[in-house]
Amino acid sequence: MEHVTRPDPRKTAALSAALSGAVDLGALKARADAARQAAAAPASPSGSPAAENGSAPWIVDVSEASFQAVVEQSLQVPVVVLLGASYSPESQQLAASLTRFASGSGGSWILARVDLEQAPRIGQAFGVQSVPTVVAVAAGQPIDAFAGPLADAELSAWIARLLDALRDRLPGIRAGEARAGAPVVAEEDVVEDPRIVAAEEAFERGDYVAAQGYYSEILASEPAHELAKEGLAQARFAERAEGVDPAVIAKADGALEDVDAQLAAADAQVALQQVEEAFRRLVDTVRRVYGEDRDRVRQHLVGLFELFPADDPRVAAARRNLASALY
Repeated sequence: MEHVTRPDPRKTAALSAALSGAVDLGALKARADAARQAAAAPASPSGSPAAENGSAPWIVDVSEASFQAVVEQSLQVPVVVLLGASYSPESQQLAASLTRFASGSGGSWILARVDLEQAPRIGQAFGVQSVPTVVAVAAGQPIDAFAGPLADAELSAWIARLLDALRDRLPGIRAGEARAGAPVVAEEDVVEDPRIVAAEEAFERGDYVAAQGYYSEILASEPAHELAKEGLAQARFAERAEGVDPAVIAKADGALEDVDAQLAAADAQVALQQVEEAFRRLVDTVRRVYGEDRDRVRQHLVGLFELFPADDPRVAAARRNLASALY
């Protein structure tokens, strides 16, 4: 039996906050349950933004006007959004690789290519800091992202992990794989952990406290459960970030000794994708405070580290700076 894996939760809360300003996620969520029960093809061969592309209906060049419609297709299949620019050789290289993979996908996922010179507001919505950047969107929510080019082998593996994680949740993936002649995992061979499912469903409906409870129960009996660790960190952050006013950043800048303000400002900066600034703020705070306050700040910073892949260079640099500040 094959156990379903989930997407690596890279900046899920921050990306969701960014995307919510660009598309109507509320409307998407209202239609999501009905869409999951449908078995329709991921993209119509006519009458859709994707139909304008001559190579395949599931490869589309996105404009600011068509962005909402393309993201709505993520109710059926993952939408891989490539944010690049014509002046960037790395963007062109990655676009060529993704286009080649998408051409043979049968529509099990959609490639949405964005030229940030033509559609800068989409880049602003995602908080893009460098090109190329790739964001995977499913059911209207960003679920994974990376920046910079990848070798074809790594890119292929990333796409495969994405499809494996979502095959039982998005109805168009299996139809697309069948169209492409790819092997499809039989429904009866897929085994889901009901505890993880309950936690994810709580998270998706915005009940972050309940999600934390489910993940904590798993960790009480299985302390090494990686998915539960990642999920708990995401749920804790999402609960905090939901009530954070970005104005707290300016307040914290004027009150460097206010530990609570520094913690809240760091959360706001992570939600705004100012990750390095958030880490730097808390490391600097560790240097200024002592005793219980220092331990509070250290634990908060370590909790923020857990929102990111262990190999994220920003986390590695901040861990070194934290160690220097502590010792």
